[in-house]
Amino acid sequence: MGSASFAGEVRRLPVPHLLARAEAFETALSELTRRFADGAELHDRDGSFPFGNFAELQRLGLVAAVVPAAQGGGGATLADARRVVAAVARGEPSTALVLTMTYLMHRSVSRTDSRWSPRLRDALYRSAVEEGALANSLRVEPALGSPARGGLPETVARRDGDGWLLSGHKLYTTGIPALRWLAVWARTDEPEPRVGMFLVPRDPGSDHPGIRVVESWDHLGLRASNSHEVIFDAVRLPLDHAVDIRPAADWAAGPDADQYAWMIVLLGALYDGVARAARDWLLGFLAGRTPGSLGAPLATLPRVQQVVGEIDALLWANEALLGGLERATDAGQPPPAVESGLAKYGATGNAIRVVDLALELSGNHGLSRRNPLERHHRDVLCSRIHTPQNDSILLGAGRLAFERARAS
Repeated sequence: MGSASFAGEVRRLPVPHLLARAEAFETALSELTRRFADGAELHDRDGSFPFGNFAELQRLGLVAAVVPAAQGGGGATLADARRVVAAVARGEPSTALVLTMTYLMHRSVSRTDSRWSPRLRDALYRSAVEEGALANSLRVEPALGSPARGGLPETVARRDGDGWLLSGHKLYTTGIPALRWLAVWARTDEPEPRVGMFLVPRDPGSDHPGIRVVESWDHLGLRASNSHEVIFDAVRLPLDHAVDIRPAADWAAGPDADQYAWMIVLLGALYDGVARAARDWLLGFLAGRTPGSLGAPLATLPRVQQVVGEIDALLWANEALLGGLERATDAGQPPPAVESGLAKYGATGNAIRVVDLALELSGNHGLSRRNPLERHHRDVLCSRIHTPQNDSILLGAGRLAFERARAS
């Protein structure tokens, strides 16, 4: 089924779920994977942003998949969102990362305890539904590092009349060439600073006074994400664009369990998708590679079959980890953040191991840039950097173990 006809069917669906037509939807996702994979090597090689991929996602109504159905979106569950992210990541993971950040923003805004004003919430939703507008949170700074490890941001919002002036420097702004909404982690200049999110709107195709993008992203993996730096110099914002600011102590309780589970599942789906793409390539390589000394395809060797079985065992475990977390969260029972973090630790570790095994079996062929496996290897290693990082996950789990032991 062509994407245009499927897009029409999706837009006519009487949702609560964008994905109500399961068979047609799976066909469309498989086609997205194939088409995105066709362009992935070029985007990786030259670091170009995949604008065309997002145009295709918007034609299918997928940018707004997590926007509530009452607001014109897909009303997607976490299970629905994971299917989309996994299919996109299997084709081009940088696209999946930018889409994941947008989904997480939409999920956060839709929560019943959201502090966003109805005006800004509706503007965010409407732009996603009508324009495919993308959004992301800007948190990391040169001096602060990841806010997940504590500390006040150096980005400052100062009251100026009936609004704010925002100034600061952010790193790793994933998707900045196409971002319509920037939720900037900052503090106020008040005697007792408040900390939180300030919403900065922008037109991705235009220059904005006070906003400068420093094109510094030149990383090993996820190269097409264009996660550049952004510098804000006295950017004027209306008063209600302080969408969620609180005393710093209020943030000490840690992440919300539901939002954290969404992040873990979608990031896990991304890197699991990369690992599955590596497996797909490996199976084709092993079936087609016939060394003269063997006189048969490598796929016929018991040792090779055993390693492929190990790969499938790791991917099966990922499905159990991510699927279990997804089902609990969609049922309104997300586990504590510490336990969700363990799912990330397991799933991303398994994904890295899958690609490592594929490289061991393919040898020099797997490391050649004419084959996609070396790109999959570079991309999957980025999972170690994404919050929560392994040391934080394991430290939290160890502390929780001792707390539970003392309480028993």
